[in-house]
Amino acid sequence: MSECGQGGGRIQAVVGDRLHVHANIIGHPERTGEIVEVRGAGGEPPYLVRFDDGHTALVFPGPDAIIEHPRRKARKRQAGG
Repeated sequence: MSECGQGGGRIQAVVGDRLHVHANIIGHPERTGEIVEVRGAGGEPPYLVRFDDGHTALVFPGPDAIIEHPRRKARKRQAGG
């Protein structure tokens, strides 16, 4: 998992990674979605994200976002076991 924004270092993602945007306003839900296109060089933002509600948007993740790498986790499990 990679934290975006301040102190998180360089943000990198690949198609298929998941973006979680934490709600920063009380009463607003968290948003999650799949990265369907990486438009920055070397896996950097912006990302085209298809959110779980079906909405697609171009996103520059901020400090309230986390990127999960589900395919990378699956590869590690396969290699280790």
